[in-house]
Amino acid sequence: MKTIKTFGKTLPLAALLSATAFAGAEAHVSFLDKEASQESTILATLQVPHGCDGKATTEVRVKLPEGFVFAKPQPKAGWELEVIKGDYQKTYDNHGDKVKTGAIEIRWKNGNLSDDFYDTFVIQGKVSGVEAGTSLAFPVIQMCGDAVASWDQVAKDGGDPHGMKRPAPLLKVVAGDSHGHDHDMAGMDMSGMGAAAPAGETVKAGDLEISGGFAKAMLPGQPVGGGFFTVKNSGQTDDRLLSVTSPVSGEVQIHAMETKDNVMRMRQLKDGVAIAAGETVKLEPGNLHLMFQKVQTPFKQGDTVPVTLIFEKAGKVDLVLQVLSAQGR
Repeated sequence: MKTIKTFGKTLPLAALLSATAFAGAEAHVSFLDKEASQESTILATLQVPHGCDGKATTEVRVKLPEGFVFAKPQPKAGWELEVIKGDYQKTYDNHGDKVKTGAIEIRWKNGNLSDDFYDTFVIQGKVSGVEAGTSLAFPVIQMCGDAVASWDQVAKDGGDPHGMKRPAPLLKVVAGDSHGHDHDMAGMDMSGMGAAAPAGETVKAGDLEISGGFAKAMLPGQPVGGGFFTVKNSGQTDDRLLSVTSPVSGEVQIHAMETKDNVMRMRQLKDGVAIAAGETVKLEPGNLHLMFQKVQTPFKQGDTVPVTLIFEKAGKVDLVLQVLSAQGR
């Protein structure tokens, strides 16, 4: 029997044929869940089943339609993240705040998803001001090095998209439930608008003082979480936070976020973070932060997350992060 090996595991040919049949049944980029209720906050999960003519996918760009607002992408290990912001066509209510601008395009960049494998890209957002029965189109550009696949065809006047070669992923809006309110599913607040965390434990290591550590509660099933704290260097010698580990996470990365010309970018800091003499460095929402990857049990408000910080000069420092709400309160 022929087999295919992947990550050290061997699959029988029958399993491979089954996977191939599944990919053929859903050969284009599409949503895992194709319906969403009116005025609901959802996790819109895009499925990318293959590359571009056999080439690995290196970038995925998603344009967000009017009516899908307050969008926040889920970071992915090994990918850089960009959020393009702009004006909405109308004003939306966000828990009493009138919002006119927000994310209008999401880009996962510089990744490497082999044509042999399948992955998902997740965007949290709210379906608002959309009539039931409407289908929201999310045009996607899938880039594979110098090859490009554009999933952007939209049927006119409610026509059938099944005959199209490269249909845009569609999300059908259905009538909302009788509860009449939005459910907050903010697994990872990317906006930087959360309230300041209450003071957590303070740990000293040589000239360094680490305080105010907290993490954010995560959505059930979500594998990625965020962590934050403050480091004060009272000495006369520079230090550097090299890396972070945690027993509750498969990997902990140090990330930076910056916004320029309405584009928000997130990237991993593989060389760590400099802690200059006499300076204070804050890891906070919307700026420097920890990214917990491959979390088996999502963080719940009231729990704690143990981490070990590894500094160039101060060495290993154990710290406990308090888990606050998804908004950092």
